[in-house]
Amino acid sequence: MKGSTDGQIAVINTTDGNRVQMRIGFFDSGLGGLTVLAEALRRLPAKDYLYMADTLHVSYGTRTKDEVRQFVLEAVETMVGQGIDALVVACNTATSIAINELREIYSMPIVGMEPAVKPAVEMNRATGKRVLVCATPLTLSMPKYYALVSRVDGDGIVDSLPMPELVEFCERLEFDGERIEDYFRRKLEPFDLDRYGIIVLGCTHFIYYRDVLRRLLPESIRIVDGNAGTVRRLAALLTYYGIPEQDGSGDVRFMCTGGDPAYIRKMRIALDRAVTL
Repeated sequence: MKGSTDGQIAVINTTDGNRVQMRIGFFDSGLGGLTVLAEALRRLPAKDYLYMADTLHVSYGTRTKDEVRQFVLEAVETMVGQGIDALVVACNTATSIAINELREIYSMPIVGMEPAVKPAVEMNRATGKRVLVCATPLTLSMPKYYALVSRVDGDGIVDSLPMPELVEFCERLEFDGERIEDYFRRKLEPFDLDRYGIIVLGCTHFIYYRDVLRRLLPESIRIVDGNAGTVRRLAALLTYYGIPEQDGSGDVRFMCTGGDPAYIRKMRIALDRAVTL
């Protein structure tokens, strides 16, 4: 495994040998987008990847809209300079704020994310149960989220739950244990869970806690997220743009704006965990 630091960008390859051109870029404020990358590695194993974490500014969920917009534009500009043919904005908050502007600036395929509210409502409609969307405060406050819920939730069955501390747990690689379970119990205590059929994980960081939630929730509640749909959309766009799905080897190159090699190692640990989810 080779590593290097270039200014404020720390870089490391997961394989030895000469540098390869990265084909698909994945961007997030921190570790959460690695759960989306893990899905891409399963669905598109013969591609090469570049993963960028904006560690100087994580987490986005408690930042202002203008701050996040600027962070995203600067980070993506750096990624484009490294040579990517497509981009996945693997962060619901960043997608809400910057996806339209990114598509205006760049001509490559760009895939964003949104909480999986639509499929959750469709799956739940016949049951009479409610849907609970867990996400960061900024995602839940965005007009894009309100527009999504208004468009698909004609019966008024969607509730929202901000969980900003969960990003902080994830960034510290705290994925399990009594402290995590106590946090979920406190956050879910106000809700009559027997009334709910689906919980939507509306932040990619939150997906690391799916197994914890399964232990705590009634067996009747399903847990859904948008990762598989995001990667299906990516694969479809690669086909549309004529970009081969099998011109790489599954190599992953990591970058972070904080320039900290220790965080690069942390990303590798988090990706290893993500591929087992």
